[in-house]
Amino acid sequence: QVQLVESGGGLVQAGGSLKLSCAASGSIFRINAMGWYRQAPGKQRELVATFTSGGSTNYADSVAGRFTISRDNAKNTANLQMNSLKPEDTAVYYCRAVMNNAYIYWGQGTQVTVAS
Repeated sequence: QVQLVESGGGLVQAGGSLKLSCAASGSIFRINAMGWYRQAPGKQRELVATFTSGGSTNYADSVAGRFTISRDNAKNTANLQMNSLKPEDTAVYYCRAVMNNAYIYWGQGTQVTVAS
């Protein structure tokens, strides 16, 4: 059993910053990819930022230059530093991990609300 636990969400004014953290625990095999997705009300879940299995990073165009993903392989954690937040960044943010190139795990989500 593998658990992903997110933390760091909350309410912030437009232009502010938040840092999300994700920690993986349990029967962890090799984590190939780890990243963040988000889902706003009435919209599909979308990629925000991720480390790929090759170790590179991908960012959604809408957050590039404002968000930074970081990862600690030894601690099985991934963080998302979000700066210059906009109201359109309001969503539930989910951590996602791919293990052993086969198993996909999701966290329970953390709410981020950006007030205008």
